[in-house]
Amino acid sequence: MQNLPLFLFLFLFLCYKISSLSAHLVLTTPSFLLPTLLVLFYSASLSLFLLSSMGKAVEVFHSNGFSDINPNLVLDDDNQNKCCWYEEEIDEDLKWSFALNSILHRGTSEYQNIALLDTKHFGKVLVIDGKMQSAEMDEFVYHECLIHPPLLIHPNPRTVFIMGGGEGSAAREALKHKAIEKVVMCDIDQEVVDFCRRYLTANQEAFCDKKLHLVINDAKAELEGREEKFDLIVGDLADPVEGGPCYQLYTKSFYELVVKPKLNDNGIFVTQAGPAGVLTHKDVFSSIYNTLKHVFKYVLPYTAHVPSFADTWGWVMASDQPLSLDVKQIDSRIEERITGELLYLNGASLLSSTTMNKSVYLSLLNETHVYTEEDARFIHGHGVAYRG
Repeated sequence: MQNLPLFLFLFLFLCYKISSLSAHLVLTTPSFLLPTLLVLFYSASLSLFLLSSMGKAVEVFHSNGFSDINPNLVLDDDNQNKCCWYEEEIDEDLKWSFALNSILHRGTSEYQNIALLDTKHFGKVLVIDGKMQSAEMDEFVYHECLIHPPLLIHPNPRTVFIMGGGEGSAAREALKHKAIEKVVMCDIDQEVVDFCRRYLTANQEAFCDKKLHLVINDAKAELEGREEKFDLIVGDLADPVEGGPCYQLYTKSFYELVVKPKLNDNGIFVTQAGPAGVLTHKDVFSSIYNTLKHVFKYVLPYTAHVPSFADTWGWVMASDQPLSLDVKQIDSRIEERITGELLYLNGASLLSSTTMNKSVYLSLLNETHVYTEEDARFIHGHGVAYRG
């Protein structure tokens, strides 16, 4: 019996008790009342059983970070006790949870586990290795901040190389610039690209654009093997996690020996740089900024709040040419260069994003850590989905 689920055990136990009590009723109750009493008794017993099972979470976790939940399960708002949740561990004593409508799709590649969740608050959410990558409702904040500032500062950008970016959102934003002639998107995981191409409908047009050159390869090896140079190189990479390969693409040697030689004279490098909030900016943000200062003449950090990340997020631009910002010039370039309308950025918000609060400013000013293969910093966290 110990191997049976708890609810089944309770059900069998109740059946046993009901049978015993039913026999007693048959022997002691007048015949004309017996049918009515038996109906009432069985109805009450079933109600008690259903009530006793409500609100109890039964969680069976697997190596991919997701519990044993029907991937096609859709739950209505009237049955909150059976709601599914996605829970991400931000730190050892801090978690961030999302109520789910359903788990839409799951997949497993050679490198990682992939899932697409339908959340009640943020819409579709892409999760890789149990860690959220982007959410439908606010991914435009992250991707506009990653792509447009360097392209708007650059005098005449024509070519872009994206490291990572398998979901296609970074490429989508780059392709909004009329002058862009070529976007190379290099992601190591074919399964992630195929998964996103199939299920993230917002990026399907970008995947079909003739200017997009999709390459499945290690970004470092791909850059090293190419003779051409680029106006913009983008690090749309996963966060540096201990044991993962991505942290090597945040190191001084990588920036110095691989990235910088592949930039044109006015070229700009930009990378996502992890959480940049008052309590989290020392995890990796300040270190990435300081590392780039050891490689490039001009380095510009900037931040924005991304609601689904539950934090302020950071990016860092770097170049050997000045990275000047002017509100009117940026607004003018947005109007002239970009097809369609940006949802988040304009000249004023871009300029304000480069102003750090006092705490973060002092940390950046006093940071001494340089990212190396032997001395790296990592971001904590993983996620699980469960019913509760």
